Amino acid sequence: MRKRQTGFSLIELLIVVAIILVIAAIAIPGFLSSRMAANEASSVESMRTIQSSLTAYAITYAAVGYAAQLSDLGDGGTSPCVPSPIQACMIDGTLASGVKSGYVITYAQDASSTPSTGYTINSDPINRGSTGRRSFFTDTPGVIRYNAAAAATSADPVI
Repeated sequence: MRKRQTGFSLIELLIVVAIILVIAAIAIPGFLSSRMAANEASSVESMRTIQSSLTAYAITYAAVGYAAQLSDLGDGGTSPCVPSPIQACMIDGTLASGVKSGYVITYAQDASSTPSTGYTINSDPINRGSTGRRSFFTDTPGVIRYNAAAAATSADPVI
């Protein structure tokens, strides 16, 4: 008489591992795609937040106009934050740093007049195709534009 074996055989375990790998191979591209879509949505929302903060900044500091740097809108990491033209306390430190959710945000003040009357904001993925697919652009009128192949400009289509 043979003794009854308990547990799983090596073949059964290999089959289970193979099934798990197939499921993972199907699920991972969908997960990466949804993560990129979430990063893009976060980037657009960050641009809208910066636009609103810039408008409030220009109204609050009328002699300056729009902020000279993106970090001027931030809280400077102090608590409690005391507003000033170089630390307006309007956005958090993460957004003021210019890097958020897989995107690099580049802000440029139009310094051709005092007070400043314009700005541009670009938001580009850190790794195109990995952290995001599209780049975004906005300027003083507040229209957000996108480009899937390169940095977005004022000539690109509107979202």
